[in-house]
Amino acid sequence: MIGLSTGSPSLPASIPPNENASSDVSVPGTSSGRRRKTSHLKEVPETLAMRESLRDRCAQVAAKLDRSHPMTKDEMEQISRRMLEEADLPESYLGWVMVMISSEFWADALASVPPERRLFLLPHCLKHAEGCPAEYDQFGMNCKECGACSIADFRSIAEDMGYRVLVAEGSPVVMKIIVGGYVDAVVGVACLNVLEKAIDKVLLAGIPCMAVPLLSSDCRNTKVDEPWVEQMIRTPYKPAAAKTKSYVHLMRAAGLLFEDTLFERLAPRQRESHLGGEGGNAYSPGTRMLGATPSENGARPAVTPEQLEGIDPIAATETIALDFLARGGKHSRPFITLAAYDAMMGGDGTGADGEDVLNRVPDAVRRAALSIETFHKASLVHDDIEDGDAFRYGQPAVHQRFGTATAINVGDYLIGLGYRLLSRNMMGDDVDAGTRVDLLDSLAAAHVRLSEGQGAELLWRDAKDRRLTPLDALKIYALKTSPAFEAALYSGVRMAGDASALIDPIRKFSRNLGVAFQIINDLNDWAGDDSNKLTAGADVIGGRPTLLWALALQHLDDEDKQTLLALAEPDCELSDRERLTTVRRLYEKANVFEMSLQLIDKHQARAEQVADEIENESLRRLLYFLVDTVLERPESAGSSEEAEQSSSPAVVKIGVVAR
Repeated sequence: MIGLSTGSPSLPASIPPNENASSDVSVPGTSSGRRRKTSHLKEVPETLAMRESLRDRCAQVAAKLDRSHPMTKDEMEQISRRMLEEADLPESYLGWVMVMISSEFWADALASVPPERRLFLLPHCLKHAEGCPAEYDQFGMNCKECGACSIADFRSIAEDMGYRVLVAEGSPVVMKIIVGGYVDAVVGVACLNVLEKAIDKVLLAGIPCMAVPLLSSDCRNTKVDEPWVEQMIRTPYKPAAAKTKSYVHLMRAAGLLFEDTLFERLAPRQRESHLGGEGGNAYSPGTRMLGATPSENGARPAVTPEQLEGIDPIAATETIALDFLARGGKHSRPFITLAAYDAMMGGDGTGADGEDVLNRVPDAVRRAALSIETFHKASLVHDDIEDGDAFRYGQPAVHQRFGTATAINVGDYLIGLGYRLLSRNMMGDDVDAGTRVDLLDSLAAAHVRLSEGQGAELLWRDAKDRRLTPLDALKIYALKTSPAFEAALYSGVRMAGDASALIDPIRKFSRNLGVAFQIINDLNDWAGDDSNKLTAGADVIGGRPTLLWALALQHLDDEDKQTLLALAEPDCELSDRERLTTVRRLYEKANVFEMSLQLIDKHQARAEQVADEIENESLRRLLYFLVDTVLERPESAGSSEEAEQSSSPAVVKIGVVAR
């Protein structure tokens, strides 16, 4: 399900659902909060008869839709709103109807996926809270099959058919499993809250997905239309060619860049080494298994100083650098490069034969994509030092494991590796000198701008005067975040041919996407970050300049402004908790969360305007996809609930390890 909006209730019948600008864009002076507060849009129709009638109507609507491309979140919402209006039904059913229409849209595509390539999601809240004998371990809930609830029944049916099964409170791991190539379709049971947050990216990527909503979102002793669930699980396999375009093959291709064999071919080690220490493994060309066993969250442990004992000291820097490069992250930047290249070559990588098409992508293109990630990882090593962050990807940061001096050197090594990947030696003679020069110019310019943005932030952080204007904050954002998007897009387009006509559109699109993305990061900072073990309000505690801070200074009265500035003083005697509580109160008083969301909408609209003018349909769709996936807004920015840490999903009986 896609993020809900509560904008205009319907579109005129004469307007096709895939036209007009995004309904997420706020009109200045109106409350974009309507879009974020969606609890009133998640009512489940009360009676089974009403639900069945509505489901049939959703099937009729879905049967008329163009299935050559996945629906965007706005298209799905517009279609659902129109259906409710025509049926004279309340807006409160919007979330439920969106799930039903989406499920019907993907029904045929899901049937074309054999059961052993499907993933079945189940929620814990179907169990009986009182007296449930199930136990939990690091792998999740071990159902005792006592018969008191339907979890064991559903799981048994699915497993007998060959499904992989995941029992989880949420599904942040689902995309990792899909991108890892373990499954090609998802069916699930969840409340509308979870479906809104968890399934949207699955749908956007073009993964066949069906769901049955729980009848309530109480999270205890919930119920579901059990015959619907069984019918969904038993969807028969009907071999057929996929009709709907999908980015999943490109996502997998980006992830495969870091798998052992291909990684070694693209970025061959210059120094051979063998890791020592307890549980150490040989670290030689073609082998990147650094730790003895996966950790509980499925990630391989990062290389440790103990494992470096006994190896050639000259090889140590390369070992640490390649280990950090190959682990962690979403690989979104190499995905962008590969997807942009594919779009300019016709977009066949999103078709039914996408895997075969992408297997034929030249190594030079792959190296260009890998270089983008290499520069990104170098910046992360240095950023963690500059920001004092102790964790990265859920494990101790490089400087925490090896010291600041070594970490700085590792970051420098990664920068050198990024440029080496683009050299004539590595790219080969098939890539002409003009293309290589253009790529190097683009990446060098991006590197300089990123350093300027980071430098401005560091100088502000160390200054005595903590005043900051919103314009200055936005300038820093444009320098810190936008160049990475621009370099990734440009590299893919340029590797496909002449890119001169797209330089300016790519720059404008990336600037607005990057600024909006960074503002979202500001808002998400108030919710914390489990993967990097960050607590809510880390930007305030760390003294980093943010748009929220600048907006507050601009809109608070003099007394409150002085109070806010005093909280940033080194000699502030308040505890971190007291400081954050006061800052949150002042932010809410200045209405900075609302204004920030309106600025996100503004920059999103500008990015979409650039996309609208791109003639190449495949590239245009990619830009829309990036907007939808990158600009994922927090549901309730700045509220007290956002500060609570979410727990990791528990997993049971899936038979795979998500990396």
